Amino acid sequence: MASIETGGDGGKKGKPKQQQLRVDFTPMVDMNMLLITFFMFCTTMSKPQTMELVLPTKDTKDMTEEEKNKVKDSKAITVILGENDKVYYYFGKPDYDDYTSLKETDFSPEGIRKVLVERNIENVRKMQELRKKKYAKQISNEDFDKEAKEIRASKDGQVVLIKPTDGSTFRNLVDILDEMAICSIGVYAIVEMTDGDNFLVENLQKSGALTQQAAAVKH
Repeated sequence: MASIETGGDGGKKGKPKQQQLRVDFTPMVDMNMLLITFFMFCTTMSKPQTMELVLPTKDTKDMTEEEKNKVKDSKAITVILGENDKVYYYFGKPDYDDYTSLKETDFSPEGIRKVLVERNIENVRKMQELRKKKYAKQISNEDFDKEAKEIRASKDGQVVLIKPTDGSTFRNLVDILDEMAICSIGVYAIVEMTDGDNFLVENLQKSGALTQQAAAVKH
């Protein structure tokens, strides 16, 4: 307990005797400790939060057009992140003549997740069985990670191209990456929107008006 004591001058004759003054600094020490703890906590909370992303090892920029087209149409899904948390998707190659080939959904469990699970049902089933083994401690964490990687990289799995628009948010990107993990999608890439993709979205929003205009011009 810290304190400062000040005594009198020895009680000289003719002067009143001074009382001893004692100042206790213990409350001040406690207050300093509380302030230090508070600032340490605030500093920790203010650190930027990061999310680990698992992306394909091969950069799609280095792939030729022929390599990109090797993916079977039945295994390819293009997901477009629109504004107001909307999600658009189509399977295989885009059909610019049929505006209904582009579907609209959202991030709800009955939205894009249901679509991905139904298309990737076999890998989802295998991952569920693998997780049961892990929770039952039938396999080690190392074996689980190894087998999970093999399942996600299976040739039977889906290939997803994620295309954010200018109207989408960073939160939308995080959400769709979460869906990749939830739906056991092992092969996916984030790529830029093309003029064709913008046409598909606008044509869907206008119920095929752009296709009708193009057809009228041809005739």
